[in-house]
Amino acid sequence: MNTKQDAEQGENSFQEEVRVPLIQYRRDLADEEDQRDKSSKGHQWMVYLSTFVAVCGSYAFGACAGYSSPTQSAIEEDLSLSLSEYSLFGSILTFGAMIGAITIGPIADFVGRKWAMRISSAFCVAGWLAIYFAEGALALDIGRLATGYGMGAFSYVVPVFIAEIAPKNLRGGLTTLNQVMICTGVSVSFIIGTVITWRALALSGIIPCAIVLLGLFLIPESPRWLAKVGKEKEFESALQKLRGKDFDISQEAAEIQDYIDTLQRLPKAKVLDLFQRRYLRSVTIGIGLMVCQQLGGINGICFYVTSIFEAAGFPSNLGTIIYACIQVPITALGAPFIDKVGRKPLLLVSASGLVLGCMLTAISFYLKVHELALEASPILAVTGILVYIGSFSIGMGAVPWVVMSEIFPINIKGVAGGLATLVNWFIAWLVSYTYNYLMSWSSYGTFILYSAINALAIVFIVKVVPETKGRTLEEIQAAINA
Repeated sequence: MNTKQDAEQGENSFQEEVRVPLIQYRRDLADEEDQRDKSSKGHQWMVYLSTFVAVCGSYAFGACAGYSSPTQSAIEEDLSLSLSEYSLFGSILTFGAMIGAITIGPIADFVGRKWAMRISSAFCVAGWLAIYFAEGALALDIGRLATGYGMGAFSYVVPVFIAEIAPKNLRGGLTTLNQVMICTGVSVSFIIGTVITWRALALSGIIPCAIVLLGLFLIPESPRWLAKVGKEKEFESALQKLRGKDFDISQEAAEIQDYIDTLQRLPKAKVLDLFQRRYLRSVTIGIGLMVCQQLGGINGICFYVTSIFEAAGFPSNLGTIIYACIQVPITALGAPFIDKVGRKPLLLVSASGLVLGCMLTAISFYLKVHELALEASPILAVTGILVYIGSFSIGMGAVPWVVMSEIFPINIKGVAGGLATLVNWFIAWLVSYTYNYLMSWSSYGTFILYSAINALAIVFIVKVVPETKGRTLEEIQAAINA
């Protein structure tokens, strides 16, 4: 009996000896993780500051896009421009953006993300000054082309920079700020453009560029770019600055180096490689979504929303302000639903709203042209436009870019992403250039056409676009490119 009791006491003693250190180890581990979290949270101000500086470039993008709508009547009157001359001025922005989006990738890889943002800002500043001092169509167009280049360059480099500096637990939220700030820039231009002159509005576009240029002196370069070009000391210094001086960066630094090594071992993809059978579906999805996003009329409506309200008989200043005020909060509200609801449902809801918005606007113009229910026509027009922009903001504006970032394998991501961006800006130019001519042909016919295109987009999304929510990038790409 004593032997049994002694055995039990010995076993209990052994368990206690094991249990106590194990508990202490777990406590030490939890304390260490807690300290790492606190250290990380305590020093994330540099990530936030860097993101703020970068998204000022996104705001500059929005300011460029929103400039032409509230200024059309004043510029046409002051400089005696014809409709075709102003259409060229409005649309040449997207032509410049095409050039900027294509060329800034190699520039950013060669000189770094910060210098790419400096170049983007410089083009915008030069363009705004040219517009401010313009006395004729040529100077206006040169200025608009330069701001377009800066806009297209920002459209590439800002999301890339944010993705490369942000820790994984913040990356999604910080990346959505890009789209929110673009919408903010558009909205502010719409609102203040109703109360200040077109030359003063051009000068206001310099402000976000100045913040970018000054802010870049305060923030580090992208650690991933520094690692890619072999600047190991600068890479570790930049990563430490972003994560905090007390944060252990060794694991993240090793992961980044492994990723860079893997990337450099892969063969460089060429444009023709995109048309191989294994990549064809992902390329179709990426480019198809860009066509759906732009061909449905967004840039025509965004660039000339003031003239739409005027043509419909609704007070243009009031309509523009309402338009501007709903765009930003809806875009911000839509961001969390990308991960909760899913990409495909959000796209379908958004595209359905675009069809409805276009049809309401078409009915409004039909009633006005045929002098039927004239009192209802302006209300229908503003309702249709607000439904349209609300629907676009909640899904079709941001989701195609998210899906595009998920579906391309890493070895073709640069080339495929560049091609999709080029297609996006080309369609944007086509829509913005033809919009005024289509409205001259038939105001209600224009919106029926946009409605039909958005209906076709619904079919494309249902039949071709996969759901990517809750899947790793490797799972998505393996399923699509099998």
